[in-house]
Amino acid sequence: MDFYLREPYGPQLHLPVNPSEVTIRREKRYETVNIINLGEVDFPMGEKVKEITFSSFFPAEYDSYCNYPDIPDPQEAMNQLTAWMMSKKPVRLIITETIINVLVLISAHTTSLKSGEPGDVYFDLTCRTWREIKVRTAAEAAAPVMSPGIAAEPRPDVKPVPPTYKVKPGDSLWAIAKLQYGSGSKWKDIYEANKGLIGPDPNLISSGIQLVMPA
Repeated sequence: MDFYLREPYGPQLHLPVNPSEVTIRREKRYETVNIINLGEVDFPMGEKVKEITFSSFFPAEYDSYCNYPDIPDPQEAMNQLTAWMMSKKPVRLIITETIINVLVLISAHTTSLKSGEPGDVYFDLTCRTWREIKVRTAAEAAAPVMSPGIAAEPRPDVKPVPPTYKVKPGDSLWAIAKLQYGSGSKWKDIYEANKGLIGPDPNLISSGIQLVMPA
């Protein structure tokens, strides 16, 4: 198992000594509302950012517990961690032989020096998983998304489609209104909505035509 922190196209840090333990903190957000005669009620709001924490040290000299012989200078390694912490860009945390291969922000690291171990630098590291937020202008949000060589699809029509009725032999506008609306007096509304299709005489409707039923 190896621990790496690396920038895309930038520096990387291979921890010379593996942490003895890695802690991953997952937590859900809640909004607590105080309701009269009931008390506090929690409403789930979504997942908080995961935190990954571990502790290790940078030895001043190579020893058998190190993962590789060409170990980094402890002070330079700590300066690199500080630079990443102060940066607004994420770095990739990789722990081989595990599923951890994620972009993180280094939110905190604590350094400690111990007597009797000159040059060694111990540290506690806290990483928060990175969530990318894409902000678009109002014009970009309204514009259709186009891929190269693919025409933009028309926006779907969300207007409700009015129902229709196919005229059967023997039908009359009064009978259709009674069937569709429960009142024969609505026949005038049907006629006004379909006057161009029916013609000047509402009593003469052709079998097979599709009438639009007004709301």
